[in-house]
Amino acid sequence: MFGKKAQPPIKSLIAHGTRVDGNLIFTEGLRIDGEVVGDVRAATEEPSMLVISEAATVQGTVQADHVIVNGTVRGPVHAAELLELQPKARIEGDVSYRALEMHQGAVIAGQLQPLEAGEEKPLLKLAANNS
Repeated sequence: MFGKKAQPPIKSLIAHGTRVDGNLIFTEGLRIDGEVVGDVRAATEEPSMLVISEAATVQGTVQADHVIVNGTVRGPVHAAELLELQPKARIEGDVSYRALEMHQGAVIAGQLQPLEAGEEKPLLKLAANNS
């Protein structure tokens, strides 16, 4: 409805207090509340969503269709569709995206690279501070 695609369900969780050493490949949705040392990538067959919560840390490449960050990522981030940066997001690495939503307080230490979308310019949406 209103041109929005249905989001894939979050089916996997890396809980707070959990540390994963190694690369992860997931399908549909993944939420990280703990720590991952390695790459986190969505399988390319289906739409995907990755949520990196406020308490989470990822050291490695992050890649999914829809990426929501409110924690820390040390490595490049690639959002094939939408990248949402919440107020406590911290990214140390280059970022590529088709559409970007960035809240006040989010920090990126790296280059921003919009993905080519034919003749269209990439969508950049500035989020209002509602606090």
